[in-house]
Amino acid sequence: MRAVTTLSVVVLASAGIGHAVVSSLDAGIARIDAFKDMKNRPQAGHGMNVLLVGTDGRDKVSEQDRRTFRLGGQPCHCTDTMMIVHISEDRERATVVSLPRDSYAEMPSHIDQNSGQRHGPHPVKLNAAYAEGGPQLTIRTVENMTHVKIDHYLEVDFTSFMKTVDVLGGVKVCTPTPLKDRYTGLDLAAGTHTLQGGQALQYVRARHVDGASDLGRMKRQQGFLAALIEKATSSGVLLNPMRFRDVTRAVLGSVRADAGFGTDELLDLGRAMRSFSPSASEFTTVPIGQLNYQVKGIGSTLRWDQAKADRLFGALRDDKPLTADRPRRGRGPAPVPVEVAPDSIRVQVANGTGTVGLAKRVDAALAATGFATTHQPVTAPAHVPHTVIAYDPRWDRSARSLAAALPGSELHPAPGQGPLLKVTAGADFRNVRKVRFDDPAQPQQSVVRGNEVTC
Repeated sequence: MRAVTTLSVVVLASAGIGHAVVSSLDAGIARIDAFKDMKNRPQAGHGMNVLLVGTDGRDKVSEQDRRTFRLGGQPCHCTDTMMIVHISEDRERATVVSLPRDSYAEMPSHIDQNSGQRHGPHPVKLNAAYAEGGPQLTIRTVENMTHVKIDHYLEVDFTSFMKTVDVLGGVKVCTPTPLKDRYTGLDLAAGTHTLQGGQALQYVRARHVDGASDLGRMKRQQGFLAALIEKATSSGVLLNPMRFRDVTRAVLGSVRADAGFGTDELLDLGRAMRSFSPSASEFTTVPIGQLNYQVKGIGSTLRWDQAKADRLFGALRDDKPLTADRPRRGRGPAPVPVEVAPDSIRVQVANGTGTVGLAKRVDAALAATGFATTHQPVTAPAHVPHTVIAYDPRWDRSARSLAAALPGSELHPAPGQGPLLKVTAGADFRNVRKVRFDDPAQPQQSVVRGNEVTC
């Protein structure tokens, strides 16, 4: 997801550095007339709306990086990621709305930039707008769908994303379950990791690590963006104008922006956002009403829940926060997302220690967070130093979901065991962590603040 690159550069500008330094950066940005001759546009609201687009451009990627991070093949010249970033009028809040690439869209009439032929309005997947008409048609399509007036357009590619992450010294992410995607080469064990540029690109591109596909990927992208904002705003880059200039020059070499987003706008935004932080940002995905919405000649698309989408984009136009005055949900860490519903996972607990009643406590705690325990704990034949989950490999996704609720537990395959998972609580057992299952077949809008999605 290269769109995170550009937002990080905007946040880096919050250092409030001098006009001359920013002017030198401005000169290095490729310009595009993204709003030329556009008519019948939505009425302007309050605040600033930036359309961030990540393309699959890879012209500047080295051969070694192509092989290492599986970036071979031909680019489709389409948008891989698309977000609307709303910066509040008081410049104290940012709202990031992800627009799924496979969203069902009605393309307005236009002249195809490849064939030169005029096309009337027709249905497409949202990411096809860029291939047919570039930034202008992309903006027109998004404005028609959202009725939100886009003020600025920013476009980035693979190279600028990797440079940004490397320049910041890597970005920390955490995952409660292992992530492995044979398409991108991503292979992360459960836990916390600091990802450098190439591995970070694998992380935000992966679409085949869970059943949620592109929707799951967007949640990871939002979490990564929040972590990147935290790293950028706490980095020494902001305290050293010359270092800021040098590192952002490297990043901005792969960025394209509309002609109106220049030095003065960057400085104004930078001065206003000096106190910007993850807690001042909020992330969501446009509400989906129907997955696998079939369209003749196009295939499977995502149909928005129009009523909920209208309310969401109405809030952007009115410059209202999506999480205003929302109470914090209890104390302690937020529930960990899992890929299988806990109530469908059968669990038997055994006590592998000399602590009387431990298995009963673990059974009760797992049941309280939703797992289908037997309520009949047993005593293990021997004491064990570590908590172990024995599972049939055919139920590996269930095992990973259970492991997320038992921090530090070890997974032991037991072929032929069947659907019942067996937990042996060891001497290292400390607690059961709450988990949360978001059913991709029942999509719903969720909004989180940036500080709630970082590690």
